Amino acid sequence: MTTALVTGASSGIGAVFADKLAARGYDLVLVARSQDKLEAIAGSLNEQYGVKTTVIVQDLIAPEASETIFQKLDQQGIEIDVLINNAGFGSYGEFAESELNTALNMVQLNISALVELAYRCLKSMKARQSGSIVNISSTAAFQPIPYFAIYSASKAFVLSFSESLWYECKPYNIKVLGVCPGPTKTQFFKAADFPDSMEASVGQNYDTPEDVVESALKALDRGDSNVVTGGFNKILVNANRFLPRELLVNTVGRMFKAGQ
Repeated sequence: MTTALVTGASSGIGAVFADKLAARGYDLVLVARSQDKLEAIAGSLNEQYGVKTTVIVQDLIAPEASETIFQKLDQQGIEIDVLINNAGFGSYGEFAESELNTALNMVQLNISALVELAYRCLKSMKARQSGSIVNISSTAAFQPIPYFAIYSASKAFVLSFSESLWYECKPYNIKVLGVCPGPTKTQFFKAADFPDSMEASVGQNYDTPEDVVESALKALDRGDSNVVTGGFNKILVNANRFLPRELLVNTVGRMFKAGQ
């Protein structure tokens, strides 16, 4: 039986990944901070699809979080065939005026935890000569975003890291995919403390989590290295490539500063 580990599985894109993978018959390991939400999702998926669901309540910002997860998996004899590195967050505002702990926690969750989970999964995947890793990046990976600096930089790391792993892992029959959604109908903007006017501007072309996951799974099946979800987003990220960097940063900076 194939088992998928999904981080940030209690809502949004992570919860939809859990549902779509369960529909494919995958057993699941669901990781997030909210025990009540995870257990409700696990119970629903078990009832609907008859799959085994394991809940691990874990804040991935915590020290040794990844090690703790894999200790629990080892104790239960669970091997991970598919890793969905979905957990992450952003925070809107001027970097120098932000809380340093918030910035460092963002780096820990968006980058460090993702890297460690990928590393731990790849060890056994390589030995078995099979497996898949999906890392959730963002269209923010394609340009610097003033007032959203740590988030956009962290997602640029995720995309570059994913594409590099895609090449490294091909000889071992391991698929690696970087997924780059644009604005999506989740609680992301509220959690990131975006001003309402800014959220309305950025979110004019919202995708649904279902759209994002459907595009991601199709790209994974094809063996792609990355996918930008949503037709408008594909146009946007490719157009950015032809603009001088300073012009791009100035344009994006003015747009994001408008909400200050």
